Amino acid sequence: MAKPVHAQPSTELAELRARQLEAETRQAVAEAERAELLARLPPAQSKALAGTVDTRQFGTAGLVRAFDLARELAGELCAQLPADRQAALYDPTTAQGMVAARTVDSALSRLSSDMAAKNKELQLYLDTNRPPGSGAAALPLAVLAVVPATVRAGADIAALLRSDVAASGIGYGEGARSLFASALAQACPGRISGLGAGYLGELDWARYEKLLGRVGALAGHRAAYAGRITELQGLVDAVKGEQKKEFAAVAQAALAQLKVVDTFVDSLKAGEASEKSPLFNAARYLGYSERTAGSLVLDADLRLEGLAIVKENLFTGQHLRLSGVAFLWYRLHEADGRLLRAEALRRITRPVEVDLRGTGAPDTFWSGP
Repeated sequence: MAKPVHAQPSTELAELRARQLEAETRQAVAEAERAELLARLPPAQSKALAGTVDTRQFGTAGLVRAFDLARELAGELCAQLPADRQAALYDPTTAQGMVAARTVDSALSRLSSDMAAKNKELQLYLDTNRPPGSGAAALPLAVLAVVPATVRAGADIAALLRSDVAASGIGYGEGARSLFASALAQACPGRISGLGAGYLGELDWARYEKLLGRVGALAGHRAAYAGRITELQGLVDAVKGEQKKEFAAVAQAALAQLKVVDTFVDSLKAGEASEKSPLFNAARYLGYSERTAGSLVLDADLRLEGLAIVKENLFTGQHLRLSGVAFLWYRLHEADGRLLRAEALRRITRPVEVDLRGTGAPDTFWSGP
C-alpha cells in the first residue's frame, strides 16, 4: 500500500510548533527574570544606593561603647584627685541624711540640758510659793513660758529624715551615675572614702546605744518635769484670786513645753530598730559621716548615650556600627563649700563595625567565652 504524501509535512509542522512554543517559553521566563531584576534595581536615572540609616535596631548594643567611656572617664577623673586626700561622692539624699542625723544628736543633747534647766526653774518656783500665798512668784512668767528653740527645730527632724530626694539619670538610664561611682571605686579605691547612695554599712550598735542613752536621759528629765507640773496643779487647786490665775498660767506653759518634748521623742520611734525609725537612721548616717570626715566632696554628673547605626545596601548587605557618647561635668569642693577644681569633659568614640556572626570588631569589644 502506498505511503500518504502528506505525512512528512505534518511531522515537520509539529516539530516547528514545538520549537516555537519552547522559544516562547524561554522568552517569557527571560522577561520575567528581567522584570524581577528591574524591580529590585533603582531606576536608570537615579544614583547608586547610598544605604539606609536605622537607629531603631540594636539600640542597647550601643550602650556597650558608652559603658567603656564611663570607665575611661573614671580613670581620668581619678588622676585629677589630690594624691594626699580622699574624696566622697556627693549624693543629695545622703548629705541630707547626715545633716539630719547630726541635728538629731545635737537636739537630744541640748533638749536634755534645756529640760534640766527648766526643772530647776520650776522647782525654785514651787519652793518659793509653798505654802500658797507666802509671796509673789520668784521667777517671771515669761521664763517658764518660753519654749526652747531646740525643741521647735527638733519637732521637724522626723519629717526631714523621711523626705524623698531622688537623683535621676538620662540617656543611659538611672544606672549611669551608679555605674560611674563603681568605676571610680575600681579606678582609685584608695582615694574614695564614700560613694553616697547605696549601702551605708552595718549599724554601729555602740553609737545606737549612745543615742538611746540620750533619749533615756531626756525621758528622765521629762518625767521629773511632769511630776513638778502635777505638784503645781495641786497649788492651783489650793489658792484663789490672782494667785490662782498666775499658777494656772505657769502650769499651762509648762504643759505646752511637755507636749512639744513628747512629740519630739515620739517622732524618733526609739523602740523600733528599722529604717522607719529616724533614730535608727540617724545612727547609720552618723557612722557614714564619721567615715567620710575630712574628705573632699566630689559633685559629679554624667550623661551616657549609645548610638547604633545599621547600614543596609543592596550590593554590600547589612553593617552594624556602634558608637558611644559621654558628657561628664564635676566639681571638687572642700567640706565648707570652697571650690578647688571644676571641669567639663566630653567623649565620642569612633564607630566600631560589628559583624553579628562574631567578626569585624576588635577582640577587646567582645566578652570572653
